[in-house]
Amino acid sequence: MTLIVFVTPDSRRIEIDAADGLSVMECARRANVPGIVAECGGACSCATCHVHIDPAWCARVGAAAGMERDMLEFAEGVRESSRLSCQVKVAPSLDGLTVHLPTSQG
Repeated sequence: MTLIVFVTPDSRRIEIDAADGLSVMECARRANVPGIVAECGGACSCATCHVHIDPAWCARVGAAAGMERDMLEFAEGVRESSRLSCQVKVAPSLDGLTVHLPTSQG
């Protein structure tokens, strides 16, 4: 299991034990993390699982590319650190990953 920390817009921290191999989005939904809508279920076709990767983790997680980058055009509050959580796979190298939830998903 890998620790993932979600920071809500009101700065509340939600720590979950995430199963390696699943996406951050899947783990968030299983743990009932608020703010991850994930309307498409992880198909990279809706941008409602948008998160901001904490700056300390951006290099390790990497930037969005291709179809994910295109889908982020439909998200609100996109930043350089934005990713779709359905496209970030949980792995032991991400133990302690911190992601910030945007104020809304759209």
